[in-house]
Amino acid sequence: MWVVHVQRCLSQLAMFGVLTAVAIGQTTSPPTTDQSAPHGKVLFSRDLDSPTEEKESKAKAEQRVDVGDAERSSLTFTAYDLDVHLIPAQSKLSVHSGFTVRNSGKEPLARLVFQISSSLQWETFAMRSDGRVSPLTFASQTIDTDADHTGKATEAVVTLPQPLQPGASLELSCFYSGEITPSAERLERIGAPLDQAAGADWDQVSPERTALRGFGNVLWYPTAAAPVFLGDGAKLFQSVAQTKLQQAAATVRLRLTVEYVGDAPDSVFFCGRPERLAAVSENQNLPVAQAPGVATAEFAERPLGFRTMSLFITDRAATVTDNSLISAVTEHYDALPNYGAAGGKVQPLLAEWMGPGPSTMLNILDHDGQPFEDDALLVAPMRAAAPDVLAPSLVHSLSHAWFGSSHIWLDEGVAQFMSMLWMEQAQGREVALQHLQAEAKTLALAEPVVARSSEVIDEGQSLIGASDEVYYRTKAAAVLWMLRTLVGDDALKRALRTYQSDKLDGDPKEFQHVVERVAKRDLSWFFDDWVYRDRGLPDLSIASVTPRALEQIGNKGPGWLVAVEVRNDGGAAAEVPVTVRSGTLTSTQQLRIPGHSSASTRIVFEGTPEEVRVNDGSVPEVAASVHTRQIVAH
Repeated sequence: MWVVHVQRCLSQLAMFGVLTAVAIGQTTSPPTTDQSAPHGKVLFSRDLDSPTEEKESKAKAEQRVDVGDAERSSLTFTAYDLDVHLIPAQSKLSVHSGFTVRNSGKEPLARLVFQISSSLQWETFAMRSDGRVSPLTFASQTIDTDADHTGKATEAVVTLPQPLQPGASLELSCFYSGEITPSAERLERIGAPLDQAAGADWDQVSPERTALRGFGNVLWYPTAAAPVFLGDGAKLFQSVAQTKLQQAAATVRLRLTVEYVGDAPDSVFFCGRPERLAAVSENQNLPVAQAPGVATAEFAERPLGFRTMSLFITDRAATVTDNSLISAVTEHYDALPNYGAAGGKVQPLLAEWMGPGPSTMLNILDHDGQPFEDDALLVAPMRAAAPDVLAPSLVHSLSHAWFGSSHIWLDEGVAQFMSMLWMEQAQGREVALQHLQAEAKTLALAEPVVARSSEVIDEGQSLIGASDEVYYRTKAAAVLWMLRTLVGDDALKRALRTYQSDKLDGDPKEFQHVVERVAKRDLSWFFDDWVYRDRGLPDLSIASVTPRALEQIGNKGPGWLVAVEVRNDGGAAAEVPVTVRSGTLTSTQQLRIPGHSSASTRIVFEGTPEEVRVNDGSVPEVAASVHTRQIVAH
């Protein structure tokens, strides 16, 4: 899977203290603040917030202001309305941004604090209220943070006419501009080798490539967060994840203008969504290679979802595979047929579980750097390889073309679950279970310890409120695997298809209701412990095994009745297989054991029992997820 590739890249960088994707390139000094309003034929042709008045309120550059992290972290963005103007030949980005913020802190805010990349400069701020636009004064300063590839951010401290009360919202607008070029500053600070960094951090605006991955890589839109640094534990990861979760319901809208000379750019991808650029040449009399032009695109308002805002521009049209599963922008045309063939190999599995065809194509942008994924958009290297080699890595990405949800544990969990099903189909169930058990070890390190009173000693994350990958990918896939055991393959297939086709994505509990209706079974105990709350993991053990000889089992002769008691010292309930075995002969029953409790079952067995096994690795546990005990039958 491509996710594994990401993890390998990260582990290599971690040897040098780098714990996340970071960038490389030549460092640039922040540009001198431009005293004129941003310009552009389409972007700034409207009358936007009285720029003349706003310029009068511009702050003095680098006026130092003491700001606390709590103040920086008290804002939640609930809407973005972006007018973006790009000049790739100059690496120039100019933005008029309208946005709405809510005071999600506990104290009134007399000032608001925002950050953009240190290579950009704030120009103006204004407040919208009751149909009026009022300029605001602000101070600008540079702070250290690895949320941006430069290792710094340009911070604006905006003074309000009256404090913003907790829970209240405010509509603002601002102008900012500057250059976005590759930077290795945050890597140089920790001594990372530049050759590895070059493949990890590739955000830039340039004639060769426009690629902006957003918060955590490059701050090309306004953000508000406390500084975080590489090497400081997992704080950068956590900050990015918490920001994505906190602002998932925010609405975003984009109007884009790109100035070019010669051939027009083809398409733009914003938050994973593709759109063709409409190009107009400004001088029809010049040769094509010399003629300037303007290309535009617009993305209507839509919820942001669990993502950072990303922006990619392609310079050529995509090529679609023969089976219309994959649309790729690449120069490696020799690779495309095998990508199409690999997609064809996994198509039957995805169609069987999620419906006959995808809702969109998988878009791949060929890029040699560390892969980046946003639902059905994959930015990754494309190379010619055999379809059998490519197929496993495409299952996850193609799953996003079939199935999507605003709930991240379903959106990513289903894709991970499909990868496990492919592993089971291609290599066997035992290999898939071994993979699940290996993943469970990582999950066990993150899960909370739950006291006997069912009180959580340390905090974990419920799946519906998850922000860390170990929950919304690893645990979510395990939950879906357990659901498969509880309700059966056919019921889960129907539930996934119904959920997707009927667009039942609003209520976070709707997936439970769909599965229950299809399976005709109450699953509230399961969803309460595994999805809506984080009660940790089960911790099972075999408390006792008591065999008793039977003179006759129906019309089949003598046998044994084996009573098995299972103890669960963990917080989450578990329903696991209990199997009695003798040679190749087995008898299995499902047993549900509540958290901090015991449960028992009795299994009738023909022949002489030799061993009892509890759990087969399909239910993740605190420690081992397979328990065996030999049976001494007298």
